[in-house]
Amino acid sequence: MKLTSWTLAAVAASALLLGGCASKSSVDTAPLEKSFASAEPANKTVADKAVSAIKAGDYPGATAELQKLAAQAKLTPEQQQAVKETLAALQKQLSDVAAKATKDAGKAAGDLQKSLPKP
Repeated sequence: MKLTSWTLAAVAASALLLGGCASKSSVDTAPLEKSFASAEPANKTVADKAVSAIKAGDYPGATAELQKLAAQAKLTPEQQQAVKETLAALQKQLSDVAAKATKDAGKAAGDLQKSLPKP
């Protein structure tokens, strides 16, 4: 019974990891890049890090960088809007990935249970 529990946990963890890694970024970074193209160097650097993180699929890292930007008092209205919209898109993407991973993990666990011999 312990082996079955560990196996189910491993399958679920694998499904979560693969579900999160397999998805391509569908977060549009163009508005963010455009609004920070001529920004102060410090803000541009943070925005560039956020864009790189998004393109690499590192949504938690991108969120952290965008939150740093959002805390800046010297952003233009266009920059504030770009940060806000990009954060919202990231949150939606994270939610979608989590929902898919949960569904995949449940399916994998069900398939595993079906494949185990009956006692």
